[in-house]
Amino acid sequence: MTDREAKSRAVKILAKSIYRDLEAQGFDEKQIVALATELISEVTTKISRTGEKQQHA
Repeated sequence: MTDREAKSRAVKILAKSIYRDLEAQGFDEKQIVALATELISEVTTKISRTGEKQQHA
């Protein structure tokens, strides 16, 4: 198994674990989707900022 494959597998395991933990803490599906949306937004913002920095360099 390559490092990339191992990391991909670890991400899937982590996602499943986080989902189960959130469910156990009483979060519903809509709240979990809202969390996932916020995470995607954070990553998108960082990617956008990184791209802007590279264009100005």
